[in-house]
Amino acid sequence: MSLRSMPEQTIPEETARVARRAFPRGNRYLAVRDALGPLFDDARFAALYSARGRPAESPWRLALICVFQASEGLTDRQAAEAVQGRIEWKYALGLDLADEGFQFSVLGRFRDRLLAGTAESALLDAVLEHCKAHGYLPERGRQRTDATHVLGLVRTLNRLERVGEMLRAALTALATADPAWLQGHSDPAWAERYGRRVEEYRLPKGEAARAAYGAQIGVDGLLLLAAVADTDALAALRRLGAVERLRQVWVQQYVVIDGAVRLRTVAELPPSAAQIVSPYEEEVRFATKRQTSWVGYKVHLTETVTGPEQPQLITQVTTTLATTADVTQVEPIQQALADADLLPAEHVVDTAYLSGHTLTVSAARGIELLGPMYADHQWQAKAGTGFALADVTIDWAAQTATCPQGHESRMWSPYTDAQRGPLITVAFAAGDCVPCPVRDQCTRAVAGKPRQLTLRVQPDQQAIVAARERQQQPDFAARYAARAGIEGTLSQGVRTAGLRQARYRGLAKTHLQELAGAAAINLRRIHAHLLGRPRATTRRSPLRSLLAPAA
Repeated sequence: MSLRSMPEQTIPEETARVARRAFPRGNRYLAVRDALGPLFDDARFAALYSARGRPAESPWRLALICVFQASEGLTDRQAAEAVQGRIEWKYALGLDLADEGFQFSVLGRFRDRLLAGTAESALLDAVLEHCKAHGYLPERGRQRTDATHVLGLVRTLNRLERVGEMLRAALTALATADPAWLQGHSDPAWAERYGRRVEEYRLPKGEAARAAYGAQIGVDGLLLLAAVADTDALAALRRLGAVERLRQVWVQQYVVIDGAVRLRTVAELPPSAAQIVSPYEEEVRFATKRQTSWVGYKVHLTETVTGPEQPQLITQVTTTLATTADVTQVEPIQQALADADLLPAEHVVDTAYLSGHTLTVSAARGIELLGPMYADHQWQAKAGTGFALADVTIDWAAQTATCPQGHESRMWSPYTDAQRGPLITVAFAAGDCVPCPVRDQCTRAVAGKPRQLTLRVQPDQQAIVAARERQQQPDFAARYAARAGIEGTLSQGVRTAGLRQARYRGLAKTHLQELAGAAAINLRRIHAHLLGRPRATTRRSPLRSLLAPAA
């Protein structure tokens, strides 16, 4: 498809007249359009279209519709109907009153085009550019980040349901791709076993019966995979996504010992980050955070922290697998803010984002990463009577450590851990440690072994020490209190943009959904700012309000 000559983004006179009469006391869409002007333009999306072909719907309008759609939680069909029938949408989109709109499927194809051209960030970037031009985004101010779970568009399955549905999905894909081949390589019992959705209430009862049923599914899956592997003339069958997922899941879930197939024990399973948990959505993962368990993704929102004279706006959105650690996202988030020229001077986060490395990386960008640093979890620090790492003097230049009894270390060995990065092992001499009169307060190493320490590299270790000292300062609690405000943003995202429920399958599409939701929240906040509406305060239950004064 190709773009028409890019139209002027003026509002037809009749549309403006009718809209003003219909909303004499104002309307969110009218107010934002008047305040910010057209948020998008076709030139921003020109690279996504070819030079020839059938003329496409104006992409700037489709982008704005995606934001409006997220703001109201509309389906594609409902959004297309709103374009046809709602005067405030026609006003914001600059359409004639008689405009007939478009087929709702155009929105899905537009989203696919954004993803194919890696242009999904344009939905939020354009809004932020207009906000910056109108002075709504302070330079080098304060920002805060937090994350929440996103439920995938899948059914939560137990292990038997999972392997049964994986096999059923593979059989369905093969039946669609080459029914004749499958008919010649299938077991007649499979029709009854996998002909309908595998659900818990149909599964056998009792531990032995369920184990036998799980083993039978494993045998059937191995027979199918072997048959596909032996089909030299039909290599396309092996490339089917459902067949490849079946192969991966069988490696993860089953083990063959002396010819017997059984499900792996929990201890034998791979980490959650590697496990495929749905036959229809390869990227969702099972994760647990405190008392919350979910299958899906995780979204990180970053927003400005401002006074009442400016609206608080979401500046960055990152969507990850559910099992991705928060601490790994500090660098990508700050890099995205740097690319948009939106870096803060102070970045407020919770403990999950803090490490020696993220502190030093932030400092190199001129950012103070503010949050409660995790405590020293070594038993010496917890006991309060032992000699913790803080009691050891580190001489980085000489690469030695001196214990509280005045003994210097005898080994300084740098190495790299796959998960924790560069570390240093420091060991003391056995001749100093073994006869030491306060050994029991210093180490629990087996008899004859000296104490060993694990250090980060110098900048990271010193950053951790400084962060722990900073949070002991009297003003730290007041400064960190700003982070709590982002809970309101998460709540608003859930209520207005479906923040915690994926509407589409796949990480990329879910991220696009979250970007559109963030842009929609920003427009709502700008409208509230234009009206002079004060920000909502934390809600309190009637019981707490009644009893709090007496507490």
